Amino acid sequence: MRRRPGIGGLQTAAAARDQYKKLGENVAKTRTDMMREQLSTFRSQLEDFARKHKNDIRKNPAFRSQFHEMCAKVGVDPLASNKGFWAELLGIGDFYYELGVQIVDICLATRPLNGGLINLQELCQLLRQRRKSDRGVVSEDDCLRAISKLKVLGSGFEVISVGKKKLVRSVPTELNKDHNEILELAQGQGFVTVDEVERRLSWTSGRAIDALDTLLDEGLAMIDDGHKDGKRRYWFPCVSPISSLTGIDSL
Repeated sequence: MRRRPGIGGLQTAAAARDQYKKLGENVAKTRTDMMREQLSTFRSQLEDFARKHKNDIRKNPAFRSQFHEMCAKVGVDPLASNKGFWAELLGIGDFYYELGVQIVDICLATRPLNGGLINLQELCQLLRQRRKSDRGVVSEDDCLRAISKLKVLGSGFEVISVGKKKLVRSVPTELNKDHNEILELAQGQGFVTVDEVERRLSWTSGRAIDALDTLLDEGLAMIDDGHKDGKRRYWFPCVSPISSLTGIDSL
């Protein structure tokens, strides 16, 4: 027969468990304190780095992107507020606020042409044209960070991926899988035809026409009927350079 442990044995086991528990808590606390100390050291070094290289951070987009990555690793967001240490030292909060305002202006100006969906590369190009004195200092990473700050306004700004391209959406249009596949297909020439959609995507005529009509109704497509083969082209400005469709360089 198995003997039950006596009261003394139970007390000894309970005491051992308490000791292990306290030991575990002490180890966890020690690790937490060490991590906090290391994090504080990293942040201090990051501030020193920012003071030393603030001109490079302001003027060099690649350097600025790497700086943001360093900040993210230690839980620092220089764009969280326009006030405080980072804003006073670098002024990059104002830089992204200004970019955000210009992005909104460009999206509004191009909306009649693209329905509120613009290629990120095209947006960056138009931004550089607008900021003629500083053409080389705005990168796609800068645009993405500025757009991420626009979300707090509830203005519907969002970056979506279609195929290999990133598109900036400035209207609350919902695109389903069919719409995305058509936009991805259009990236090759800037346009598609109903026949091409049917052939390349193995769709029925009704499915292709329904998806294209929806994109047309949303203002994301333009119709071109002036071809000898009689086939209607559906052009998509969001995957075609806007400057090639209109004299929008004056933005």
